[in-house]
Amino acid sequence: MITSIFLFLILILNFLYIITGLQVSVESAGTRSERSFSRHYKSELTVPNGGRWGSWGHREMCPTGTYAAGFSLKVNHIGYRDDTALNGIRLHCVKKNSKGSSNSWGRWTDIKWCPSGFLTAFQLRVESPKGLGDDTAANNIRFSCSQGSLLQGDGTHWGVWGAWSQTCYGKGIWICGIKTRIEEPQGIGDDTALNDVRMYCCV
Repeated sequence: MITSIFLFLILILNFLYIITGLQVSVESAGTRSERSFSRHYKSELTVPNGGRWGSWGHREMCPTGTYAAGFSLKVNHIGYRDDTALNGIRLHCVKKNSKGSSNSWGRWTDIKWCPSGFLTAFQLRVESPKGLGDDTAANNIRFSCSQGSLLQGDGTHWGVWGAWSQTCYGKGIWICGIKTRIEEPQGIGDDTALNDVRMYCCV
């Protein structure tokens, strides 16, 4: 009973965020109108284990005054002969005082929210090159929240977790943008889609 009430309250809160305009989304190299390209950032977060294929898309930022408090993933779990695994990352940005490129493969997962605070660092799960096998590159992502919580995406299990990125450093500085490295469709070749990610910290 308590669980049902709690889930109902979460649904109501998410609905209120949407209708009051407090929540916006940033999809790397997507077509969402809320994203911003020109917001000033304090630092860039990277990881050492990103995939090597593809090219970097545009930097996409939360609108001024908002920060990433949650994320969702676009994942291709089963491609039969050609799995692409993690294909897109979407940051969900909210205002301070309230509570990335993809392709046609896969579906968006449910949003993972920080219980409080905002995203501050990330870790990427990447499968190393398989030679003649089916390459997938990036498979999943984890984020740390400013209040200490850890969030893990609903990506796939291939590959290994690399080192954590640096952390957004300083009072009131949180993740506010994203850029991804995407391999374009290879036709009859081996597709990997998302390979690497960079995040941006704003005050």
